[in-house]
Amino acid sequence: MVVIYIVFPEGGLSMTKADIISEVFDKVGLPKQDAEEMVELILDTIKRELKQGETVKLSGFGNFVVRSKNARKGRNPKTGQEIEITPRKVVSFRPSMIFKEHVIETPATTD
Repeated sequence: MVVIYIVFPEGGLSMTKADIISEVFDKVGLPKQDAEEMVELILDTIKRELKQGETVKLSGFGNFVVRSKNARKGRNPKTGQEIEITPRKVVSFRPSMIFKEHVIETPATTD
């Protein structure tokens, strides 16, 4: 089993695909080209499954789910004019409890 800890770049607020590739390169020891191909393969697999309407479950991380939204009425925030919002599909992410425990700090309880 390979465990990869991803560290955000110094002073950076977000991590890019290139940063993830560099982390795989540094931590796993694959050649840079192989690390890039591996990250691309993983992302392409996730995208393909979501496009087919499948749920992607990553143990210890979370679930990516495609949901269908029905048509509904909305308002243009500038004009206030009522508009029809067309039906569409959206991807949602639901983090696992393990993921939440690593990311979300819970305040210590005091007695």
